[in-house]
Amino acid sequence: MAAAVASACGGVPEPRLLTREQLEREGESLGKRLPQGAVVFLEGDLGAGKTTLARAIARGLGVTEQTSSPTYALVHHHETPGGPVYHVDCYRLRSPDDAADLDWATLESARALLLEWPEHAGAWAPRPTHRVRLARVPEQDDLRSWEAA
Repeated sequence: MAAAVASACGGVPEPRLLTREQLEREGESLGKRLPQGAVVFLEGDLGAGKTTLARAIARGLGVTEQTSSPTYALVHHHETPGGPVYHVDCYRLRSPDDAADLDWATLESARALLLEWPEHAGAWAPRPTHRVRLARVPEQDDLRSWEAA
């Protein structure tokens, strides 16, 4: 909530430190609040918790099946009562030109699009409605830094 207040007041939100359980609760809560057509950028280094967060957001959106990382498949499609949810992982794209092969019109028309490694898609990535940056906390493996906008 403090991050939302700081953002609304024009300030830069301070990162919050979260345990895995807190990260999952925040993600699920975010998923429940996302508007139709949301595009969520999930940013951070390898092992920062992006896929964990994507799974939690998907649960909040109503995804009931087991979800896994789309690192090799690139795109996972999940049906919910509110419409399709797409989880896209652009990590394995060799260049932004590879992103041209994705059906962005379909992805953007979904109930929600969760996009890991959006920078790998370059200009093909749609404009985000939400952005979450995660980072590992040095010497505290059980914590992640969360910044949301």
